[in-house]
Amino acid sequence: MTDFSHVETYIFDLDNTLYPADCHLFKQIDARMTRFIEETLLLPQEQARVLQKKYYAVYGTTLSGLMIEHDVKPHDFMDYVHDIDLSPVDENAALRAAIEGLPGKRYVFTNGSVRHAENVAGKIGILDLFDGIFDIEQADFRPKPHLETYQKFTERFGITPALSAMFEDMPENLKTAHDMGKTTVLVQSEAEWFADEPADKRPARPGEHFDHVHHVTQDLTSFLSGLKTAA
Repeated sequence: MTDFSHVETYIFDLDNTLYPADCHLFKQIDARMTRFIEETLLLPQEQARVLQKKYYAVYGTTLSGLMIEHDVKPHDFMDYVHDIDLSPVDENAALRAAIEGLPGKRYVFTNGSVRHAENVAGKIGILDLFDGIFDIEQADFRPKPHLETYQKFTERFGITPALSAMFEDMPENLKTAHDMGKTTVLVQSEAEWFADEPADKRPARPGEHFDHVHHVTQDLTSFLSGLKTAA
């Protein structure tokens, strides 16, 4: 059993972490980002796509790039891109039982919106199990992995990093958590990703290793169910 007896706070990313990447829910969001740029900046699809990935690589999120370069209103963007079909996400009773069995506090820490997190976690059947959600707006629209965002999250909920564990599908987002003293868990997937995705900004695949990652799993439910936790 993996010893998490020191952990008092469990921190979960949302997209491709609390639900499996192979349901391709995020592909819907990605496609709507492209369409938003097409419609807002009046660009053809190909140019909109290139700009989307450029801003993601340079600024950490497409939204940050649009806000900085084009004064796009963040809520307009988030409302548009998160207007998606949630049917690919199934209710997950086993994951619910695993999270419910974790002692201490549990939070969602996402570069998306609270509304999106509530919709998705509600669809999975786990929303009521979390003590709070920290989203991109509360981070003043500075995305993970910016240190200031992690500090705001930590201060907001009174978290002790050394007594917390963070679960993520993005390796770079765990680097800051590791440096703060958190236990890090990388959720990997064999799901196909976008060919034009920046190599350092995509979900982790099986077999990849990072010095700042303490644990890896391809099955979040089984990993949580097998933990040795505090009494």
